[in-house]
Amino acid sequence: MDDDEEGNDEGEAARGLRKIIHVDMDAFFASVEQRDNPELRGKPVAVGGSSGRGVVAAASYEARKFGVRSAMPSVTARRLCPDLIFCKSRFDVYREVSQQIRAIFRHHTDLVEPLSLDEAYLDVTTDKLGIGSATRIAELIRQEIRAKTKLTASAGVSYNKLLAKLASDQNKPDGLCVIRPGAGADFVAGLPVRRFHGVGPRGAEKMSRLGIETGADLAEKDIAWLRSNFGSFADYLYRAARGIDLRPVRSSRIRKSVGGERTFSEDISSGPALRDTLETIIDIVWGYIERAEASGRTVTLKLKYTDFQIMSRARTLTAPIADKSQFAEVSRGLLDEVLPLPLPIRLMGLTLSKLEGARDAAAPPADDAQLNLL
Repeated sequence: MDDDEEGNDEGEAARGLRKIIHVDMDAFFASVEQRDNPELRGKPVAVGGSSGRGVVAAASYEARKFGVRSAMPSVTARRLCPDLIFCKSRFDVYREVSQQIRAIFRHHTDLVEPLSLDEAYLDVTTDKLGIGSATRIAELIRQEIRAKTKLTASAGVSYNKLLAKLASDQNKPDGLCVIRPGAGADFVAGLPVRRFHGVGPRGAEKMSRLGIETGADLAEKDIAWLRSNFGSFADYLYRAARGIDLRPVRSSRIRKSVGGERTFSEDISSGPALRDTLETIIDIVWGYIERAEASGRTVTLKLKYTDFQIMSRARTLTAPIADKSQFAEVSRGLLDEVLPLPLPIRLMGLTLSKLEGARDAAAPPADDAQLNLL
């Protein structure tokens, strides 16, 4: 938001408008691998396990053209893209690069809220260098990231976090999008509801059945109707459809848990199928844990039966989970405790809690929509 287009700083402050930037690295893990290995450049690359139970942690843009996506089973990814090249994850390298990027952010502002290793919100309403223009700061940050890491980043600039995040995804990869004061509602109106954070494929399908395809369709529904159809997710949807988000950028907000769930297209009940599914969820959730740089002591297994009753089992250790193998061992033990199941299940999830040092992604509450992150 340049000053000659957004108004001067005094005017913005008087109206209580913030200047928010959301920076999102482009295919971060895969881009680091392509940077460090020239033979991978221009080729479809996936970071993750290539075995039958492996999961894609990240995919290059060349791979995404074939439909390969993060959290996808590796066997599915290879079927979509037979020439896909798998690389083992190197989280020590990704963390090192992430620290370089965060140092660039903090050169401009102390109000930095990391969401993971590869994305963050910045509040530059008052920036350290006195530049004043959020758009110019975003441009400088992207230039500095490219110069220091040889990687590209996309950025969204707006007056709240919701809009800044939507904007950062608008012109990917290596793009910049600015949503200026007063333009948020119109911008959101033209978006498919699938673009709203927290609305996954199943949530979008439900909305489509109810005649909701875009932000404009969603904005036509009153809060009572939304609550009757979407429960606790309704308040977020009501505000999002109008481009409203009052959350501040919080540089020290602590996440309480890291986890993920998976809803099945068909109910499952057999021990082998349940164990295979658990392995997939272990891979996915551990990826979230590493990206959030989380360390925790409690592992919780969640199961939802076909009659929608929820059962959970948890185990708390005396010391934080040391590594993925220990997380997997505890998770498998929790599943073994409840087998055989009295009914087939339609959902399985894992969560790590009692965390130390993980930052909160400040995601909106979601019912089944949250599951589609997997």
